[in-house]
Amino acid sequence: MASSDAKADNDQSVILKERAKSAFRYTEDIAPGCRIDMTLHAILHSSVSDFQEVQVIESYFGRTLVTDGKTQSAEHDEFVYHESLVHPPLFWSAILSGRNNDGGDGGPKRVFIGGGGELATAREVLRHNTVERLVMVDIDPAVIEVCKKYLPEWGGDAVANHPKMELIIGDAHKYLMETDENFDVIIMDISDPIEAGPGIALYTQEFYNRAADVLSKENGIFVTQAGSANYVPAPHSFPKEEGDNSESTCFSPIMNTLATVFDHAVPYSVPMPSFGEDWGFVMAFNGPDVDAAGLIDLSPATIDALVEERIETVSGVPEHRFRSIGINRATTGRERGGDVLKHYDGKAHRGMFTLSKMLRGGMKSDKRIMTEENPIFMF
Repeated sequence: MASSDAKADNDQSVILKERAKSAFRYTEDIAPGCRIDMTLHAILHSSVSDFQEVQVIESYFGRTLVTDGKTQSAEHDEFVYHESLVHPPLFWSAILSGRNNDGGDGGPKRVFIGGGGELATAREVLRHNTVERLVMVDIDPAVIEVCKKYLPEWGGDAVANHPKMELIIGDAHKYLMETDENFDVIIMDISDPIEAGPGIALYTQEFYNRAADVLSKENGIFVTQAGSANYVPAPHSFPKEEGDNSESTCFSPIMNTLATVFDHAVPYSVPMPSFGEDWGFVMAFNGPDVDAAGLIDLSPATIDALVEERIETVSGVPEHRFRSIGINRATTGRERGGDVLKHYDGKAHRGMFTLSKMLRGGMKSDKRIMTEENPIFMF
């Protein structure tokens, strides 16, 4: 009898195991012929705004914002993306301010964000105690409201209603084309340049020329997310021959285009598990040649000192349920400096700006430039 009971228990275990395999799945195409697949635990929200489909799901990577079938940020690693996008340009603006103004006037004070509907980019900007004014322009109010409700750890009402923050629902391209204001740092946290997508105009030479005019002359920095930037580039990453306009990655064309407008266009990248690939960014600024090398070779001690001096927590933003090793901790709301950031510090900076030999080689061979007449689309 005992043997029969043991067999029944074992059969039930096998049944449960097989049922688990057939659970609802979340899949996402990340490259031609390549997709990621994981268990879908829950769909917390699903709607269609005037601009895109908006979903919040619970998956292997925790709570995740998905728009038009593409992961935008996930609880597991959103801080890696947003800290990487924000802190290198703001600290470099501070350093340039110090060089050009006999010790500087406190570093970047006026910051513009194009896009950023999750509010996490704004969260990171507001952690800099030198910032006095932050303007964020996002075209889709539905994304902002959904994120405030379901993803408050990204920033939520505490960021949206921050006294330094001006949140504008509108077209970031139109705003920058028409503004009379100057900014120390412009951050573009926008949709990828995909065909028929709304973001393509924000990746063109024409737009970058206007952004350069809007930046402060002494310490102005432009930074944009730049799509896939794999350490080992995927087969579709670069055109196979001159004139090949098939969908590819846009990391090198974005860098090339910014280099036609600014003295320096410096690429960097970080691994993003929830995206299924490494992700790229490009910083652009003006100045002597030594500045580009100076940014890449900043000593860990210099960056760590800036973090300790300038970074403060944003009151009212709840803590993540982190699952990544080494960061499973909650904050009290009183942290300063390195205790606030989960990813970015002096050692991480060095790694971010060290691209692989294969990626550098592919980018060097890719001469494409993005214009209004000749856009380039990402897969």
